[in-house]
Amino acid sequence: MERILFGDNQFFGVNHASDEKSREQLIKFKKDETIIKTLDIAKAAGVNTFMCTTYDRIANICEHIRNHPEKYVGYKIYPCMPYAHKYANAVTELGILGALKAYMPRNIFTTALKGGMAYLSEDHEKMMELLIDAEMKMFHGVDTPVIFLQNVVTDLLLGMKAYGMLAAFHGYVKKKYKAEAGFITMNLPLLSSVLENLGIEQPIICASINKEGFRMSGGRSLYEKVIAEKKNKVIAMQIFGGGFINADDAIEYIKSIEGIDSILFGASTSDNINRTIQQLNI
Repeated sequence: MERILFGDNQFFGVNHASDEKSREQLIKFKKDETIIKTLDIAKAAGVNTFMCTTYDRIANICEHIRNHPEKYVGYKIYPCMPYAHKYANAVTELGILGALKAYMPRNIFTTALKGGMAYLSEDHEKMMELLIDAEMKMFHGVDTPVIFLQNVVTDLLLGMKAYGMLAAFHGYVKKKYKAEAGFITMNLPLLSSVLENLGIEQPIICASINKEGFRMSGGRSLYEKVIAEKKNKVIAMQIFGGGFINADDAIEYIKSIEGIDSILFGASTSDNINRTIQQLNI
């Protein structure tokens, strides 16, 4: 993994500090061309990995990359799935059956209708594999060496103690896509322990890590202890604490922790992108 990764929150109006800023970003990035231009700014500054949710519009970004292979030599995307709002919106707009029909392969959907909804619960791992395949379709022809499970699912499985599903995700991604599995979480200490007990060595874990303990279940000191053990490949996200931590202080803190492999950040302007990358590289 590269030391610095570029994220996508700003493209889709995710801003924890300001609703007004969220609206501004939604307007600014209404067109795909603006997203592509911003990615190119980060790329020109030396960041060649884009970590993003499987939001529908990302398919257009992948299409652009496929159409310009000479421009994106060595460029990588780390998909993060599932994009939960996509399925929630589909259920709202289409109903449960309509949403299933939209995202499931036709033959599986037909079998489910004939066999009743019980079919869908007979093999949870198989259903997970089908959903992964559906999410990954937009990335065909794009280099995706790491595929992440979003924290909304990772932490749900942790809470349910459904640890086998975490192992199944890890195994399927490796077998089907020849990629490493990554896990996003708001509870690094617990996830690290669970994955170690599952026999998964040096798993890739992306977690909130910042000087204020923002979204760090268990607290900053426990996180620092787990990171120092170097049993995981750690990606630090939300290093600015959702926008509440001064950039200089946030970066000084994150660079002081030994054991962090990569840092994920998002920004919407050329100045912020270049300044952040420069500070992280010093």
